[in-house]
Amino acid sequence: MSTAPTPEPREPKAALIFDDPLTALSADDTDRGWGERPSAGENSAADLARFLDEKPPHHL
Repeated sequence: MSTAPTPEPREPKAALIFDDPLTALSADDTDRGWGERPSAGENSAADLARFLDEKPPHHL
């Protein structure tokens, strides 16, 4: 007669979440990341660099 092998401990499975997904904020729900740059403060060189970067090609 053979003995049953001892069961190995199992890793817990990921739990399913049944919350309403529309109650959580997504990245599209905020204005963050829509082209804002950090303010340069009183740095006029940074303002000039931003102006030159954003100037349309027909204004060269």
